[in-house]
Amino acid sequence: MRKILVTGAAGQIGSELTIALRQRYGNENVIATGHKTKPDDALIESGPFHFIDCTEISTVAEVVKKYKVDTIYHLAALLSAVAEEKPQRAWNVNMIGLYNVLEVARTYECSVFTPSSIGVFGPTTPLDKTPQVTIQRPNTMYGVTKVAGELLCDYYFKRFGVDTRGVRYPGIISYKTPPGGGTTDYAVEIYYCAIKHKRYTCYLKKGTYLDMMYMPDALKAAIDLMEASPAKLKHRNAFNVTAMSVAPENIAGEIQKVIPEFTMDFKIDPLRQAIADSWPNSMDDGAAREEWEWQPAYDLASMTQDMMEKLSQKLGIRID
Repeated sequence: MRKILVTGAAGQIGSELTIALRQRYGNENVIATGHKTKPDDALIESGPFHFIDCTEISTVAEVVKKYKVDTIYHLAALLSAVAEEKPQRAWNVNMIGLYNVLEVARTYECSVFTPSSIGVFGPTTPLDKTPQVTIQRPNTMYGVTKVAGELLCDYYFKRFGVDTRGVRYPGIISYKTPPGGGTTDYAVEIYYCAIKHKRYTCYLKKGTYLDMMYMPDALKAAIDLMEASPAKLKHRNAFNVTAMSVAPENIAGEIQKVIPEFTMDFKIDPLRQAIADSWPNSMDDGAAREEWEWQPAYDLASMTQDMMEKLSQKLGIRID
């Protein structure tokens, strides 16, 4: 049975991934860690939790050594919009934190999952069906750290034999956890506002296509990749994965099938619009489908149906 450490376990992906891993491997075998964000009760009550600082290598090593960890899901990071506002801190958290995790993994022979992002691409990348291997020249600090992180993981695999793996996540949509400062957060906010107010003001302009994925598929991608046979993996760090390519009006249209009176207007945020414009409209995830049989379960219609149902229950607001 694996002994798993999750960093950033109180974040948007980490909070749900930790619970999914505990259901799969046993509560006591999945150690959740965070820095400052207070985790919810379910996270604390279901298994071990520790506050650590990934930029301090000793705090990571202590937990790995104490629990005899053999697998690390390293999710601690600053996301795109926040990283652009605090670039120096983003470099420290995203890069020094990853370096420390990889060093601990090298020392204690751990496998490491590190999520990358569509943020690794830039304005000179092919925007449509972006290939698995293509030019990566991002113009944000978040993107720079993610490209550097992919290369660092490649280095630790080739130089030290650390079993490093990762995916390039698109925007992640969830009804359980609030957005965490990403450029694609509108795709979560729109559902909340639709149910609460029947209107939404979008900070990205109409026609801004970006890849998206429902959280259950994001969790599945991480777990499936870490369980895949290493012999089948050619790319290892940063497989393109996606489920749908959508613009704000596409999501609004699906919501209107449930709430016909829902309306959306626009007030563009120049920072997040510039970031979105530098990212692909869609990615080619053929390598992931071929090498470890990646297959999303949700498209826009099925995701919206589930989001509206689950989120209305969470908010205690009937929508029928």
